[in-house]
Amino acid sequence: MRFAVTLPWWGYVLAFGLAAVLAWVAYARAGVRLTPPHRALLTALRAASLALIVLALLRPVAPMPSTAQPTRVVPVLIDVSRSMGIADDAGRTRLARAEDAVRRLSEALGPAFRPEVFTFGETVAPPPPGALQAVARRSDLTTAVEEVAERYRREQIPGLVVLSDGGDTSNRPAVPGRLAGVRVFTVGVGAAEAARDREIVSVTAGEALLPEASIDLSVSAIGRGYGTDPIEIRLSANGRPIDVRRPRPAAEGAPVHEVFTVSPASDRPTVYTVDIAGDPDEVTPANNTRSVLVPPQAARRTILMVEGAPGFEHTFLRRALAGDTGLDVDSVVRKGQDDDGRDTFFVQAADGRAAALSTGYPLSREALFRYDAIVFGNVEADFFTREQLDLTSRFVAERGGGLLVLGARSFERQGLSGTPLAEALPVDLTDRLAEIRAPEGGEGLAVNAPAVTADGSVHPATRLAASVEASRKLWRELPPLASVSLVGGPRPGAQVLAITTSPGGDAHPLIAVQRYGQGRTLVFAGEASWRWRMMRPASDTAYDTIWRQLVRWLAAPAPGGVTIAPLAVPLPGSAEAVSVAVRDARFDASSDAEVDITLTDPDGRARAFPAALADPGDGRYQASARFDQPGVYRLDAEARRGSTRLGSATRYVLVGGTDLEMADLRLNEPVLQRLATSAGGEYLRVAEVARLADRLRETGTGAEVMELRDLWHNVWTLLGIMGLLATEWMVRRRVGLA
Repeated sequence: MRFAVTLPWWGYVLAFGLAAVLAWVAYARAGVRLTPPHRALLTALRAASLALIVLALLRPVAPMPSTAQPTRVVPVLIDVSRSMGIADDAGRTRLARAEDAVRRLSEALGPAFRPEVFTFGETVAPPPPGALQAVARRSDLTTAVEEVAERYRREQIPGLVVLSDGGDTSNRPAVPGRLAGVRVFTVGVGAAEAARDREIVSVTAGEALLPEASIDLSVSAIGRGYGTDPIEIRLSANGRPIDVRRPRPAAEGAPVHEVFTVSPASDRPTVYTVDIAGDPDEVTPANNTRSVLVPPQAARRTILMVEGAPGFEHTFLRRALAGDTGLDVDSVVRKGQDDDGRDTFFVQAADGRAAALSTGYPLSREALFRYDAIVFGNVEADFFTREQLDLTSRFVAERGGGLLVLGARSFERQGLSGTPLAEALPVDLTDRLAEIRAPEGGEGLAVNAPAVTADGSVHPATRLAASVEASRKLWRELPPLASVSLVGGPRPGAQVLAITTSPGGDAHPLIAVQRYGQGRTLVFAGEASWRWRMMRPASDTAYDTIWRQLVRWLAAPAPGGVTIAPLAVPLPGSAEAVSVAVRDARFDASSDAEVDITLTDPDGRARAFPAALADPGDGRYQASARFDQPGVYRLDAEARRGSTRLGSATRYVLVGGTDLEMADLRLNEPVLQRLATSAGGEYLRVAEVARLADRLRETGTGAEVMELRDLWHNVWTLLGIMGLLATEWMVRRRVGLA
């Protein structure tokens, strides 16, 4: 019980206390002499009647089961994305079946339940007038369920019903905590096994390291309902047909995989489109095409070479790298010692960077982090201070730079083992006797002759020709090296791209690579690789290609001071967040910059807009950009601090290259089952709507509806007051007060 008239606790004490005081005052000085028992009785009767009146004025109420039967609301979500327009049930679309199921559900539930229908695709909205249409570009199932659950969070609903084919382009599971205790019942609409349909499942492009270099396009396709008939896969570049393949599936519904070798343009973006010839019997041709964007070559990379002594290796290597217009090379060569016993150096570097190299190696974070990759050639570990080695380790892990270590002196004795760089290298320098397996075709290699492994045959850093076999052949034709250092076995996660053999015939790593933190590291264990240039015809460019590709691969992930984060695959007409990271000369996050973004659409029209600081901790600025039409967009970002330009970045974005909404047209039951299970509900097929009505009725009657009822508004309160007053009047007459 509680009072409808709300007072503080002392208010209630004051009200009832005042009633008691008034009752005492009424008989404290009576007109006749009263005995103590009579005075006490009369005072008690007056106090009781006043207290009962005060109690009635405060309106006592109590929660009690409601006698009314309220109408229960049942929120219903209907998927209106484009995949719901597929007619895979005797010519009826999935959306038509979903609408029919909602009507049958409403009839089965009866008047005690009232469905409230919402549609969802990119957003949640009430159904429009007239028939529903499956036109939404995507189906954000997870967000839709969480949004409706939040809308009904304060109401008691028997459950939330979702009718969908299970397509979910949000790519994230529903968070049970965000469903606020709402049971979710999912209804699958569509065929678990699609009718006749062919689909391009995926297209991925390799990494282009050199202008006009060959890369691989890996294509996966699948056919359902066509048995083992060949699938005609066509490839075009910027709309120009370049290749056709007709692979045959191993069995009905088995995927096929094809690898196309292409040479993208180095000065402009190239869009490769893969499509399957349409068939009149297909459910839909919307999933027969996919495209992938290969951006032009990145900006020039800045490389630092540190050589322990003059020699052929340094001369040939620097000449090879200097001939690459995409590389800007600074070099430091230790010449010897002066009269005071201090090392002297020959420095070749740009004017703004030469001063920091006068001591042989940068001493500050700012000076080192301006490079994208570092090459140590024949340099002993004690050439560097421990602070410089620690800084180099952070250059790879935090900056995202690359590190190449080569030359016998770099691996003599313990080499870099026991230093801060030991863990960064792809080989274990303490395990010098480790052997590895020779690659196929590598048996009978000459001593110190190179051979690529299976990984090296397809790796962009060591691939020398369009085909795997041609690349292996070019490696086998290279002359043997003068010697090879035993560097140890590869670390977990590292790749051995090339091997060579010792005089005993054992295989040892020649080229090994690994990712370390944000960057990459590489070890080249050979000595006198210049032989690959001097002992081959002048027309042979394998030496130059190898070293340029190795260094470019190392430097590839190193970000600039301003970087634009990759965007999710945008659809035409959608808005996406553009995120820009800004760092200062130390590559620390910069939170006081002014960032401007320019978006150039496929027609060449440019729009400029500012980006706002989104996360001071990592110097991330963000703005929303709308992509209204399909095609290739160019994003340019420029950061300034006052009048100082901090840097700029460019990223190309392909819009409409992949239609995720129409990928795999089968009913995705696992997604719907997981959603229902995580929300305490149940998954049913669309034909089981009657059973769904029973489940909702069971859930809806489980919680008793309570209402507040007045305890004073009845005849007993009136009779109580009248009885007390009548009794008091009779006692007063008896004692002579009436």
